[in-house]
Amino acid sequence: MSSASQPQPILLANYTVPSYLVLKTDLTFDLHDDQTRVTALLTLQRNPQAVTDVDSLVLHGSELELESIALDDRVLTAAEYQVDGESLTLTGLPSQLTLRIVTRIKPHLNTSLEGLYQSRGLYCTQCEAEGFRKITYYPDRPDVMSEFTTRITADRQRYPVLLSNGNLVEQGELDGGRHFAVWHDPFKKPAYLFALVAGDLSFIENHFVTRSGRDVTLRIYVEAKDLDKCDHAMDSLKNSMHWDEEVYGREYDLDIFMIVAVDDFNMGAMENKGLNIFNTSCVLAKPETTTDVGFQRVEAVVAHEYFHNWSGNRVTCRDWFQLSLKEGFTVYRDAEFSADMGSRTVKRIEDVALLRTLQFAEDGGPMAHAVRPASYIEISNFYTLTIYEKGAELVRMLATLLGPEKFREGSDLYFDRHDGQAVTTDDFVQAMADVSGRDLGQFKRWYSQAGTPRIEVSDHYDEDALEYSLTFRQSCPPTPENTNKQPFHIPVKTGLLGTAGDLPLRLKDHPVDTETSDNTSIVLELTEAEQTFVFQQVHEKPVPSVLRGFSAPVKLHYSWQREDLITLMSRDSDGFNRWEASQQLALRVLHDLMQEASLATVSAATEEAIAALIDALQSVVQDETLDPAMVAYMLTLPTEAYISELATVIDVDAIHQARQYLQGRIAHALKSAFVSIYQRYDHQQAYRADARGIADRSLKNTALHYLSLLDDESWIETCYEQYRAASNMTDAMAALTRLVNTDNPLAATLAENALDNFYQRWQQEPLVVNQWFSVQAGCNLPDTLAQVKKLQKHPAFDSRNPNKIRALIGVFCNNNAVNFHRLDEQQQGQGYRFLADEIIRLNKQNPQIAARLLTPLTKWRKYDETRQQLMKAELQRILQEELSRDVYEVVSKSLAEA
Repeated sequence: MSSASQPQPILLANYTVPSYLVLKTDLTFDLHDDQTRVTALLTLQRNPQAVTDVDSLVLHGSELELESIALDDRVLTAAEYQVDGESLTLTGLPSQLTLRIVTRIKPHLNTSLEGLYQSRGLYCTQCEAEGFRKITYYPDRPDVMSEFTTRITADRQRYPVLLSNGNLVEQGELDGGRHFAVWHDPFKKPAYLFALVAGDLSFIENHFVTRSGRDVTLRIYVEAKDLDKCDHAMDSLKNSMHWDEEVYGREYDLDIFMIVAVDDFNMGAMENKGLNIFNTSCVLAKPETTTDVGFQRVEAVVAHEYFHNWSGNRVTCRDWFQLSLKEGFTVYRDAEFSADMGSRTVKRIEDVALLRTLQFAEDGGPMAHAVRPASYIEISNFYTLTIYEKGAELVRMLATLLGPEKFREGSDLYFDRHDGQAVTTDDFVQAMADVSGRDLGQFKRWYSQAGTPRIEVSDHYDEDALEYSLTFRQSCPPTPENTNKQPFHIPVKTGLLGTAGDLPLRLKDHPVDTETSDNTSIVLELTEAEQTFVFQQVHEKPVPSVLRGFSAPVKLHYSWQREDLITLMSRDSDGFNRWEASQQLALRVLHDLMQEASLATVSAATEEAIAALIDALQSVVQDETLDPAMVAYMLTLPTEAYISELATVIDVDAIHQARQYLQGRIAHALKSAFVSIYQRYDHQQAYRADARGIADRSLKNTALHYLSLLDDESWIETCYEQYRAASNMTDAMAALTRLVNTDNPLAATLAENALDNFYQRWQQEPLVVNQWFSVQAGCNLPDTLAQVKKLQKHPAFDSRNPNKIRALIGVFCNNNAVNFHRLDEQQQGQGYRFLADEIIRLNKQNPQIAARLLTPLTKWRKYDETRQQLMKAELQRILQEELSRDVYEVVSKSLAEA
């Protein structure tokens, strides 16, 4: 890309209020096969907060064919406005006016899946963040909120269902076999929340009675063949509505709430007011076709999008720099909902594992940005784990600092104070400060400073004074936007363990809280670069349990002895820290194994470490007080991705080999325990998607995973038997995954048979076929890249469908490090070239998906010199293309000098 055509960044510092407000937006869509005619009637008023002499209006638009513009019913000549590829500008406008704009668009040619497009014959929209400008000219920014009325006309036979935001106010027949529907949304919203769906759909219906007695109709629209996969989503929706009323006092406000499942969708789902549009993967679920993870994902995403009705729709973000205002808060809300629906500890483990593996890596990479970034080139690139997951952690820290009652008061004040407004993260924090009386000015650094803080912890026990002190030193590494970080305000939930368990805490110079029965945990607030906290009346040297519940998104460093970690694993009352101790113990062993010259002859010191880990895991298996899901997580070694994130220089092969070796040692040492777990499970029991059912399957399939590693082909046959007999997709996929990943002639034969059988059985189910693609793309055996390329030519693969792309290309490049980074003579750098070729292709077809697939190449600096050069060369090759803003931003930042 030439320097002259390089996109320029948009800066938060340059924000100005809109010159005009849109009081009402009346839209008419005339849908036809070859084009859609869109008529927008806008009622505008000069913004009283704008500069007084502003009489110009910039309307955003892209890929539009302008038919006409009328100002107060007078058709304008071409000389009275200016149009370019991204906007339409009018000047000399009165303080109040109406604009009638007629445009033509071609949804059937829209491969970007933004704006109005077609998916398998279905018209649908995706307007967040800036897709509405592909529909009509409009001030497409989140701080322009308007009341929308939408009229849709289409062929009745082909498009019997016509949906938009709000309540249905009129429908009827038209000449020529056409019909119409009119929808009105009485609540002001920005254009990014607009939605339209037209197609041949069926639906299931239910009802929810709000706490004030209003009856709300609930509908989930899908293709007729998928009606049997909607019950779990409907149950999740009703549970979400009840939970939001009970926990946040938030009631739904329209007469109807609708969800539509779409197969071609860039995101997971979209919270459009009253008409949520979902990726099919986030709404369709039944035991035969969906894994436990899939069921949990549907529940979480349905909740997330519903919760947006208040945290995102009724109160929205002023500008896209404030994106985490709605996304971080709503991720926190959906996480709390899921925790209440299942196991709170397990949910926290899952969320932290994602955060520490992927978001921490994002913080340490070229795309690192603050939760409220100062600039961006393409907003679509900022739908990131930093905005969502780290943003949720900021909300969680506020809840920790304020306590549940004050946090609820703060959220009530926030919703009541800003209902119907577009606001900022500062407004959110201010509501919390106002109800608590606390100064949260330093806390707001979390929103403006990028990077993951590092906390070094040291301790001292004074046996004579019976005092135990903990000293914390915080720092944060430089990131592209800032090299000098100021201290964060960090809540560190802490406990102390003695020989009998948790010790009572008496913090020096800190009043005892007599209103709580729990005096074994305390939230220490770090606000300085270095702080020491002294505990009194400590009658034995304790083992510190620091950062309980992962109370802050930080990297914690403390020199626990091996015996300390075993103590935490067995006796800590905090479930998260029990799991964390198991991970730390395993990480130390893996590190030792990676330093060995050969795994054929392991040193005595490493053998001792392995034995200690196995003894600790044996105790975990025998602990009947533990949730089976917790046991499964504690038995599971840290992932290769997490180990890589911790490394200064990633040694792909050493990480893979050490982990494979240790899994084998655990399998042999705990064989009898794993056999017992597997054999006592009732394989004939009916499937349940509740916490207990998921936990039992998780532990059983963890046991099968380890047993399949033994030099005993009977367990390979057991995997095949489980696959053949499985009544649910969780058990089928667990067994199939082991067959595909076992380097054994029998396993290869059985895997081939199972894969053929799987496809023949499920070829009519796109989401299940995606799992078939993924299990093969994730195979850690050699020659997987060749198989991936072969699967790209399979009739079931659609190179335009984001779900298919993620299932095959995304899984191989992101989740199969040992093959993506392979350096043997035949495949040296071929994984990198394969991904770069796909990026170049997708750059023209779907820039959002192309940019998101780039992540593995952006991490090139963390690898050895050979891999660095190969990855960098592919990035430079991509940069030579005529790039979209999405791809250009990621590639250019990845290649920028550190």
